[in-house]
Amino acid sequence: MLWKTLLLLLFYYSAHATVTHKWNRAMLFPAAQRFKRSSAAFLNPVLQNSLEDVVLLYEFLLAELDIDKTQRISIKDEELASLRKAAKFDTICNEIIPKSITEIRRLSSMLSSYPRALKKEDFERTVLTMVYTAYRAAQSQGHQKDAWAESFVNLYKALKHDLMFPYNKEPS
Repeated sequence: MLWKTLLLLLFYYSAHATVTHKWNRAMLFPAAQRFKRSSAAFLNPVLQNSLEDVVLLYEFLLAELDIDKTQRISIKDEELASLRKAAKFDTICNEIIPKSITEIRRLSSMLSSYPRALKKEDFERTVLTMVYTAYRAAQSQGHQKDAWAESFVNLYKALKHDLMFPYNKEPS
């Protein structure tokens, strides 16, 4: 009986750890948990795995992005756009990051109460969402501009809090 209970607790712990990890990531970026149509893998690419990848992401952002009327983001530089990492960048920007003001506000709200430091893929996606929000704020006018600017500021505050997370802990 003790072995059965121990085995059941071990199974429960394993299942809980697996489900909780996936659920937390899905809560911030639900689109990252969808299945790709062409395979059984999750649509969950990550751009930054090394310092070179960080530099490449910076180059993508400096190379001038094109955002069409359907809000599809692409890299204007054909040479950069032909890289493998550019395909991941395209997937993240066009399939995963939120594009509507309500989705971005939901993300900001979730980030403001996030209990721990962000994973690198969530941080990366939040930065790209912030870049998109800055673009939309620059292209909007009147009340819409204010809404996009407010969302930009909220994302900035969330990223700043995440970067300062180890230093913001209250003494025990």
